[in-house]
This record gives sequence, C-alpha cells and structure tokens, in this order.
Amino acid sequence: MIRIGLTGSIGMGKSTSAKLFAQAGIPVNDSDAIVHDLYSGEAVPLVEAAFPGTTADGKVDRQELSRKLAGDPSGFKRLEAIVHPLVRERERRFLERHRKAGADMVVLDIPLLFETGADKRVDKIAVVSCDPQIQRQRVLARPGMTEEKFNMILSRQTPDAEKRACADYVIDTGGSIEAAGEQVREIIADVRRKLPIEK
Repeated sequence: MIRIGLTGSIGMGKSTSAKLFAQAGIPVNDSDAIVHDLYSGEAVPLVEAAFPGTTADGKVDRQELSRKLAGDPSGFKRLEAIVHPLVRERERRFLERHRKAGADMVVLDIPLLFETGADKRVDKIAVVSCDPQIQRQRVLARPGMTEEKFNMILSRQTPDAEKRACADYVIDTGGSIEAAGEQVREIIADVRRKLPIEK
C-alpha cells in the first residue's frame, strides 16, 4: 500500500485537493480534522493543563489558544508534544484499517509534513501550490484573518519553493477545480502504474 503525503502552505488549496483524492476513491486521513476532533475530546484536559484558561464547555477554545501562542511562541513545542502523538496513533489505526481492506494507496493529509518529519513516513509526496498572490487573497479573505496572523503562520511553514523541490508531484490549484481534479487523477494513475507487482 503506497502512502502519499499531501501537503501545502496555508491557502494553497490542500483541503480541496484532499477532497479530490477522496472523490476519486482514495482513502484520506485528514490531520486537521483529527486535531479538531481531539480538541473536543481526549486532548482537552492535556491542553488545559499546559495552557490554563484555553478550554471551555469541554472543548479547546482555538481563538484563546491562538492568542496565548501569539504571545508566547515557545508554547508551540509544548502543544505539539501533546497533540502529535495522539494524531500519530489515529494515523496508525487508519493505515492498519485500509491495509486490511486491501487499499493500493492512501493519502495522509499533513499540513506540517516537512516541519514535523512526517515526510520520512510516506512513499510519495504531493505538494499543493499556487501563485503567492492567489494564496494571499484566499487567506486574507478568511474570517478573523489578519496580515500579522498570516505572516506568523507562514513563518512556521517551510517555504513553498522548498516544498516543491522535495515533491514527487506538484498540484497547481491556481486554475479551475476541474484542472486540479485532472492533476489528481494523473497522480493516482501514475502511482498505480508504478505499483510493485505482487509475486
């Protein structure tokens, strides 16, 4: 079973690309969705202990947590030490489930693929990219987004050019959704062509 690591900087269209893989029948493990789930489940008491006052009604208050992290960026390491092992365990169960089901490939949608060393656990890397101007427009159109917040997020991400240089495949999302879908289908076909033949 081939593991494709899907990544891309904020606003590049990674979530859309992940949906396109899913629509083509490829199982997708969405790290962001897992974190969202953990923030209303098993991560809540751990986050509250490390960052008092950042949870309410049994959930992590993401805005309050972001505010604390903006004031103390060293907190990112503490947060990652809590969240990453929980995400890895969910990922392990996902891989086991689809291996047993006989899937020939799966997608691991990991925003910080390179930053967390997750690129070492995948067989192929697909990087989602677009023109920086399009990226900026998309991100700044999001509710509650500011230039300052955007720049802080970018500063924690490997630059787009570096990601593309390490990629097996690049998905350009600067055009239509149909064009992106065509690129995703080409990647799937290429991976299948190169699958090892069972002896």
